[in-house]
Amino acid sequence: MEAKRAQNDGIGWLMIIRAADCIFESLIETIMVGELAAGEPLVEKSLAEKFGVSRTPVREALHRLAQAGLAERGSRRAYFVREMAPEDLSELFEATGEIESALAALAAKRMSEIERRQLMLIVDSGDACDDPTTYSDINRQFHEAIKSGARNSTLASTLDELSMRTFAWRAANFREDSRRLASSRSEHRQIADAILNLDVEMTRRLVCSHVASSYLVSSDILARRKRELPVKPNA
Repeated sequence: MEAKRAQNDGIGWLMIIRAADCIFESLIETIMVGELAAGEPLVEKSLAEKFGVSRTPVREALHRLAQAGLAERGSRRAYFVREMAPEDLSELFEATGEIESALAALAAKRMSEIERRQLMLIVDSGDACDDPTTYSDINRQFHEAIKSGARNSTLASTLDELSMRTFAWRAANFREDSRRLASSRSEHRQIADAILNLDVEMTRRLVCSHVASSYLVSSDILARRKRELPVKPNA
């Protein structure tokens, strides 16, 4: 009986996590396309009704959204869409570039030959992809392969936290700037070639430049979002 109850509890929690995943991704999408503007409330009850779920997965999704830097809590502990300041975005990508380039440098030294060849296969699949959503997933695979190849769990966990906060911006890169998909492909191949050649310093520089390119597109997206915000009438 206890074992069955534990199993049912596990299945129930898995369903909550899956629902939270869907809500989280949907909210990211609506925020990044501008359907939810900075300052707009994210009401648990309304969202639960919209997605046809209890408040528990909504609460989990909002917590993740806050971790990603796209939402925050107000004085009454209610969530609302966070306004990203340009300097916050700059610092976020700067930190990401430093950590990710350090991991890439380690990967250039530590990846096995099989892992290097698998990385090239991911690059090849990116070259054959013109769909922004699909390419966003390929992009994630590329960065995950390098992180795994570095074999440093401390740096990897730090990057995971930063990646949660940059994910939405990187995905928006490919959706909102048609040039970014092509430039990302080229940058991925250069990075993979440097890793294949065991060129540690070149790999480090290329990854720093790659993250900086993503930041520049994200900065343009942020500036455009701010210009598109409706002007509030004077009180």
